[in-house]
Amino acid sequence: MWIESTIAFKFMRQGRTQTALILVGISVGVSVIVFITALIMGLQSNIVERTLGTQSHIKVQPPDEKNKVLPMPAGVVGLTLEDKRAQRLRTIINWLEVRDTLDVLPEIKAVSPVVSGPAFARRGDVLKSISIIGIDPVRYEKIIPISKDIISGSFRVGAGDVVIGKLLADDLGLRAGNKLRIEAGLGRSAVVTIAGIFELGVRDIDSRFVYLDLKQTQSLLGLYGGVNQIDVTVKEIFKADVISARIAKLTGLKAESWMETNAQLMNALSSQSVSTTIITFFVGLSVALGIASVLAISVTQRTREIGILRAMGTRRGQMLQVFLIQGAILGMIGSLVGAFLGYVLVWAFNTFGPRLFYIPLPLGLIPAAMAVATLAGVLSALAPAWRASRLDPVVAIRYV
Repeated sequence: MWIESTIAFKFMRQGRTQTALILVGISVGVSVIVFITALIMGLQSNIVERTLGTQSHIKVQPPDEKNKVLPMPAGVVGLTLEDKRAQRLRTIINWLEVRDTLDVLPEIKAVSPVVSGPAFARRGDVLKSISIIGIDPVRYEKIIPISKDIISGSFRVGAGDVVIGKLLADDLGLRAGNKLRIEAGLGRSAVVTIAGIFELGVRDIDSRFVYLDLKQTQSLLGLYGGVNQIDVTVKEIFKADVISARIAKLTGLKAESWMETNAQLMNALSSQSVSTTIITFFVGLSVALGIASVLAISVTQRTREIGILRAMGTRRGQMLQVFLIQGAILGMIGSLVGAFLGYVLVWAFNTFGPRLFYIPLPLGLIPAAMAVATLAGVLSALAPAWRASRLDPVVAIRYV
C-alpha cells in the first residue's frame, strides 16, 4: 500500500492545477450540503417548536356522539333520513383513572386534565366571545409554559384569579388587577380578577383564551367534577400519531395528535425534507462526476507512465489502488475543508444573519457529509482506475 500511496501522491503533485480545482469543487459541494441541511433542519425545528409551543401533542376527548337507528319490525321497510348529531359538552367518564393510566405510560412526559368551553366576557356594555380553559396550573405548565409568556402581572390561577390574552385585554381595556365578568349561559356567571396577561404570539389564543381554575370552570360549564379533555405531551414528538392510536385503543376515547390537526404543516415539512435530499443527491453527484472527470484526464495524460510502471512489474491490482487512493484522498481533504466552510457559514448565519431562527449544527452532520464525500471520491475513481489497470504496457508506452 505504501508504493501505491507514493505513486498516487506523485501524480497529484504533478497535476497541481487539476488537483486544486477538484478540491475547490468538493469543498464547495460539501459546504453546501452541510449548510443547506443544517438550515432546513433548523427551520423545521423552529416551525415545530412554535407550533407545539401553544398546543399539546395529543388531545384526549370523549368519543363523538352518534345517532342510534331503531330496528324496524319484520316485514316493514323504513326510509331513514339521518343528520349528523350535534356534539355537546360532555365529561370524560372515569377521567381520574384515565389520567393515572396515562401518567405511567413510558412514552408520555406530561398529562393535564382540562375543562374548556365557550363563554362571553363582559365589561360594561362590551361583550366578547371567549374560550374559558379550566386547568390544574402545576400540570398544565408542563404542557404549555404560559408563565414564560406573561407580559403583565403574574401567572396565578385559582381563588377567582385568571390570566387572559393580550389582544383580549386590549379589546376590553383591561390590565392586571381589573375585574371581569364571565357569562357561560343558563344563568351561570362569575366575576374574576385579572391576575396576569399573556402573549403567546397566536392571534386566536391571545384574543379569546381565558385561563381559570379547574373547579370554577367546571361550575361555569355545568360539568361538575368532570373534565372534557386531557392534554398530553410525549417524549418523541414525531411519534405522537402512533402514541395517540395506542391511547385510543387503551382508553376507548378519541385521541388526536398534533400531526393530525396540523396536516398541512406535516406536508410542508415532508416537502422540505424531500427537497433537501434532492439537493444533497445532485450536489454529491456533481462532486463525484468532477472527481471522475479529473481522474479520467489524469489516466489519459499519464498513459506512458502507467505503461512504464506496468512494464517494471507493477501489478494491475496495484495500479487500480493508485487511482482509488487518489479518489479517497481528494474526497477526504475536500470534505474536510468543505465541512469547515459549512461550519463557518452556519456560524455566520447565526451571528450576522436576520436572526429569524437559530440553526443548530447536529454532531453527526459533518462526519456524515465527510463520509459521503469520501465514498463518492472512491466510487467515482472506479472507472478511471479500472481503465488504468487494464492498459497494455506495450501499447501504453508507445502512446504519444
